[in-house]
Amino acid sequence: DPGLHLKLPLTIEKLIKVPVQRQLKMEFGFRTTRPGIRTEYRVTPESSKEAMMLTGDLNVSVVEWIVQYKIQDPYKYLFKLRDAPATFRYMNEAVVRKVVGDNSVDEVITVGRARIALEAKEQLQELCDLYEIGIEVSQLIFQDVNPPDPVKPSFNEVNESLQEKERKINEAWSE
Repeated sequence: DPGLHLKLPLTIEKLIKVPVQRQLKMEFGFRTTRPGIRTEYRVTPESSKEAMMLTGDLNVSVVEWIVQYKIQDPYKYLFKLRDAPATFRYMNEAVVRKVVGDNSVDEVITVGRARIALEAKEQLQELCDLYEIGIEVSQLIFQDVNPPDPVKPSFNEVNESLQEKERKINEAWSE
């Protein structure tokens, strides 16, 4: 605000600057090691644990996502919760696990990705408002959704056989 502003010496008063104008992001399932034109990513054991999820039909999928957000209310962000970034990270994991757990693996991997991401964004914003964390969720984007590595060959074989079945049916109808 305009006017004269004084800050008392170091031991009495502390100034904390909050980036309210910037768009911030959190990554789940991977970490950016070097941003740039050719951005480099890495998967750590910690990040791979947060990406493994159980779907509604009791299958496992690896879900990587990004959340973009802005700090809407600095007072709530700093003083309503003890550690707002960590709490926001846990809220993200809980909401995405809940939404992914309500859907089948086929919906999560293929046709329902956009709908599931939108549903997760809405639920995350509701949870942020409930906790009064002072954060506005701009976007929640699923980067990569795959079956786990040990299951990938079997998953691909199932998809290939389904495509083969459709092809044979179409050939039969054409004859």
